[in-house]
Amino acid sequence: MNLPQSRLTAAATASAIAPATTTAPASSLYSPEVRFRRDWPGIGTLTLRPLDLDQDTDLIFDWVSRETARFWGMSSDTRDQVVAFYREMAQSENAQAFIGLHDGRPAFLVECYDPRHDPVGEQYVVQPGDRGMHFLVAPKAAAASPIHGFSQAVIDTIVAFLFSDPGTRRIVVEPDVTNDRIHPLNRRAGFVYEGEIRLAEKTAHLGFCTRERFESLHASQRRDTATAEASAHLRPDRWHSANRDLLCKAIAEFAHERLLQPIAETDVGADGWANYGLATDSDAVRYRFRARRMALDHWWIDKETLAKTRDGAPQPLDMAQFLLECRGRLNIAADNLPTYLEEIASTLAGMAYKLGRDVPPAGELALADFQTLETAMSEGHPCFVANSGRIGFDVEDYHRYAPEAGAAIRPLWLAAARHCTEYSAIEGLDVETLIADELDAPVRQRFEARLRELDLDPVDYFLMPVHPWQWRHKLAITFAGEVAEQRLILLGEADDDYRAQQSIRTWFNVSQPRRRYVKFALSILNMGFMRGLSPHYMRGTPAINAWVENLVASDPELQAQGFSVLREVATLGYHHAAFEAATDKQHPYQKMLACLWRESPYTRIAPNRRLMTMAALLHRDSDGQTLLPALIDASGIGARSWIERYLAAYMTPLLHCFYAHDLVFMPHGENLILQLEDHAPVGAILKDIGEETGIFDNGQSLPEAARRIAVEVPEHLKILSIFTDLFDCFFRFLAEILVASNQLQEDDFWQLVASCVIDYQQRHPQFDHKFARFDLFAPEFTLSCLNRLQLRDNRQMIDLADPSKNLQFAGSLANPIAAYRPTKGVENQGGENQGGVKAGTLTTTN
Repeated sequence: MNLPQSRLTAAATASAIAPATTTAPASSLYSPEVRFRRDWPGIGTLTLRPLDLDQDTDLIFDWVSRETARFWGMSSDTRDQVVAFYREMAQSENAQAFIGLHDGRPAFLVECYDPRHDPVGEQYVVQPGDRGMHFLVAPKAAAASPIHGFSQAVIDTIVAFLFSDPGTRRIVVEPDVTNDRIHPLNRRAGFVYEGEIRLAEKTAHLGFCTRERFESLHASQRRDTATAEASAHLRPDRWHSANRDLLCKAIAEFAHERLLQPIAETDVGADGWANYGLATDSDAVRYRFRARRMALDHWWIDKETLAKTRDGAPQPLDMAQFLLECRGRLNIAADNLPTYLEEIASTLAGMAYKLGRDVPPAGELALADFQTLETAMSEGHPCFVANSGRIGFDVEDYHRYAPEAGAAIRPLWLAAARHCTEYSAIEGLDVETLIADELDAPVRQRFEARLRELDLDPVDYFLMPVHPWQWRHKLAITFAGEVAEQRLILLGEADDDYRAQQSIRTWFNVSQPRRRYVKFALSILNMGFMRGLSPHYMRGTPAINAWVENLVASDPELQAQGFSVLREVATLGYHHAAFEAATDKQHPYQKMLACLWRESPYTRIAPNRRLMTMAALLHRDSDGQTLLPALIDASGIGARSWIERYLAAYMTPLLHCFYAHDLVFMPHGENLILQLEDHAPVGAILKDIGEETGIFDNGQSLPEAARRIAVEVPEHLKILSIFTDLFDCFFRFLAEILVASNQLQEDDFWQLVASCVIDYQQRHPQFDHKFARFDLFAPEFTLSCLNRLQLRDNRQMIDLADPSKNLQFAGSLANPIAAYRPTKGVENQGGENQGGVKAGTLTTTN
């Protein structure tokens, strides 16, 4: 074949990624599924995909056989020769070619190669991490519709593609010295020519672009491009949809908390629906919508019917305007209003982003893997209106670190002076073992070498991961003295990729899923709290987790229901002497540098089971379809049986912890991981133990280090850990989905909840005195209002040391299971009643 020898041995070594900020795992380097993308303002989107000879042969033969492609060296080759060349490349372990797409259409050809396997490597001393590349812009792309800067965008995309592999340190090119058009492009891309070399078919310039030069040269360009990309989701159509959806939620939740009082304008129909009007602080402004009021005073609003008028004239829906129009009724403090508006704007921006994602429909997502589900969630906390504030993140941070962005990200690692840093762990887990578990030996050696370069002894330091945002925005500035005095040393990234979870400051290791989660201090304001971590608070976290895990593992009832916890096994907290002298332990300045490690659920799941965040049960896709019905259908057991299994896995363990152990958790959707077998729940895994666990026994059963979870709560409020956290904050939303999808009637759902309670009570008569004292069949229970908390103080909603003192109440809610109170002595030989509950155990009292 009449082919240049240097390109016969071309080798691809690049790692493809999608989107551009996400690095693919090493195992997928040559996978046909991987992509690399760059969005160029004024040019469009450039994408790389592996060459497919079955579909691309005619295309590339047309490109390379033209006279304009003479520098490619194939203009006189036959079609068979071209096919043979690229087939040989595809079969090589070191070689790969790519098709470049411009807005989805083929526009350029790329070959990436390893100089060690190429004649060019005989012309210079090849260094570890050297990579090479060739590219050819398609003749039609250049001639049919010329785009200024297109070729430069192509070469910059290819260079970025190669550098997306962390192993690439330098890129080599060897263009023909007579190819005058390519040399300016190479130089602008960062290549420095270091002389001429003689290859078999040409005299070439030998040029190199180092990673450092590329990053320095293109930093401004990347910032400009990233900034343009970062706001691309803020389109009018998505913004209008987000405002409508959030307004529906706001009206529903504010009405639920009795802050607003919609008035029925038509009679309630047999199906429970009616038209409602909502007054504002202005007589001129009014909202109207169709809604159904369900149990627990839950407002199910038909979002397509929501409309606003001013003096009778239609007006656009705008969430910020709504808050201003209702500020008196909502009783938002003047000094809280601007911050709350900022949190609402951020929540809307997040909703607009989610509306534009390419997420599988609900039916497919129901069968997806754990982390795909975690990334795909469309909603935050179901009760809070402003549930994605994230104040402190800029628009690019959002795309890097928000869980819905799904980006592969890496912590920064610090060396933290041991005399300033406190390590705490479960028994038997020393810090050396922990770090050996979490970092590969070459990474540890690299970090230790960095310390020795600074004439520092690694023995004097702990290795500590931090959130990159925290380093850039807080530690490198606020802790500047600690850095200058070498009490903190920036070591850089390790090699594992992570992904932010719904809790945003907790990251999951996607490179090695059996490694632990890591949770960071993150000084952003999100949903009523600054998301820091206190070194003082973290000190007792492993002991708390060990105590809870021992209790759960040794309890036959909890084990029978498949209930377990993910332990937070180790913590590191850095003590900043000046801030600790100036502030109390709960101050945000004392919560800037700490982290913890939590077990991975993959260490305890059976091969025939899969994981699903419980938040997924409330997920709606972009078409409004819900995941739960698809999951029930996939199980094949019907809604009633599915919900019974779910309640046994989720509710029964929480009932038992409450009645048997005086132990309560914060069991919202993000804090629970369901174990599924054949698409039905067989167990639940609880996480976030250290910060969201309480015990009502004054701590007498706790080890000294765990005493902080002993909380004093008024007797009449203790049962709200079931009524509020389960019934009001999760089940009422689940009931709407089941009814809307025709899976269950509302009464049937609540009857199943009652049956779960009765089943537990009948199996544990030893707690009868507690069942009477904390009566789950009481006619009503106190309405605890979460949005009222945030509207009152959106910086620190509650005092973690005394969580009950700040709670906001607004009357009571009718208990939806009160009608199913069991009545003893009632016998019925007819077997089961129509509700599916055994006769003699349950009768209605209404």
